Amino acid sequence: MSLKRLPGELTEQEELSSMIRVNHAGEYGAKRIYEGQLAALKGSSCVPTIKHMKDQEQVHLDYFSNELVNRRIRPTLLSPLWHAGGFLLGYATGFLGEKVAMACTVAVEDVIDQHYEEQEERLKTFKAPEQDLKNKIAQFRAEELEHKETGLHHGAEDTPGYKLLTTGIKNITKLAIFLSKRL
Repeated sequence: MSLKRLPGELTEQEELSSMIRVNHAGEYGAKRIYEGQLAALKGSSCVPTIKHMKDQEQVHLDYFSNELVNRRIRPTLLSPLWHAGGFLLGYATGFLGEKVAMACTVAVEDVIDQHYEEQEERLKTFKAPEQDLKNKIAQFRAEELEHKETGLHHGAEDTPGYKLLTTGIKNITKLAIFLSKRL
């Protein structure tokens, strides 16, 4: 006897499409945040560090862009919002200084770590093996944690109002994830 799905419950394929869509959107948004920070922090000593993190996000984005095409998954309808919003968040935090930019990185990457961890656990329960996707998510999660550690190493926690700032950015990131999964 097979179990029937509940109303509104996604099939594994639908869930997989949602995962790839939201990961693509997140990596795109992260790249745009770093582009905004780089625009605001020209000449700063942290530019090479931010550029390195942006370059890693581009690799992540390229992987999920290819997955969208190969699996015929549509990207989020909110891409124009993440294009502008990511850059504005990056520029604003960069404009306020290196430590604020790093606090933004810590906040975003903390949420992404949890997000990728949940996906890793969920993928373990799928009937169809998705080993390549599992491996990529694990690799990208490790790199996102590296970004978080980089932000902490560069004084993110010394930002005035650190807790308030990071809580706000975490909530924005969680909302972006929620919306990008669905739209």
